[in-house]
Amino acid sequence: MPFAMLKRLTSGSSQQPPGTYSPDILPLLQSLLAALADIDFEYQKDRETILKSPIEEPLKQRAIATLAERHHERRDPYLREIEKLERQIQRTFA
Repeated sequence: MPFAMLKRLTSGSSQQPPGTYSPDILPLLQSLLAALADIDFEYQKDRETILKSPIEEPLKQRAIATLAERHHERRDPYLREIEKLERQIQRTFA
């Protein structure tokens, strides 16, 4: 699910009865976790490709550092949304 669509789903303000949370939360959380898994898998695959390449070690290390930075940048929005959902769930059951 694209991040923009996930963002719209989590910004809804529908009120639920006390002690319950929106039925959209579980599928949304699953989608966020699946997106993170895809990002991590792609990162590992790309990292392995770089490590196995015949280029010189300093270039490999630079490419891996760039890849890792991009990986963190891609993951951050999803992690923030997961944290937002966790806070929403905690408020529901507090």
